[in-house]
Amino acid sequence: MSDREAEFREFVAARMEPLRGLAYLTCGDWQVAEDAVLSALAKLYVKWNRVSNPDAYARTAVVRAAIDETRRPWWRREQSRSHAMPDAALPDDATHAVDERLRMRAALDGLPTRQRAVLVLRFLEGLSVQQTAEALQCPEGTVKVYTSRGLDAMRKILGPELEARHEAAV
Repeated sequence: MSDREAEFREFVAARMEPLRGLAYLTCGDWQVAEDAVLSALAKLYVKWNRVSNPDAYARTAVVRAAIDETRRPWWRREQSRSHAMPDAALPDDATHAVDERLRMRAALDGLPTRQRAVLVLRFLEGLSVQQTAEALQCPEGTVKVYTSRGLDAMRKILGPELEARHEAAV
């Protein structure tokens, strides 16, 4: 095995799960997320020696692939219900963090794809406005607008629940 292949394997071993999570949060489907990551990594492998920042390249390629998958016509897309919320509420115990993640996931599912991608890159990946704009190949102003609109939509979706929690804490 060459040094190039060894470096690439180490990169994939370290970044596969975070990239898969990023893709899932962008598109909302584990199978599509897996396809997006594998597609992005295949492209990265071909350019491995020429890419100066493989992490940024992979992150950008994964988000773009996940967005592109959601644009496919519905008859060519498999429908997965693996991300659906459970019907019954879980008991209030140590699973509170899981409950919170499920609520956030459902709220993200209610957003348009590009707004969701912007929020995921900005707040979960911790990218700046400029880095997010570069990853999505759009102007910084668009990122700011999508961030504002996405946060407003999240507040509307989660609003009553957030208000109840705030009043309970006071």
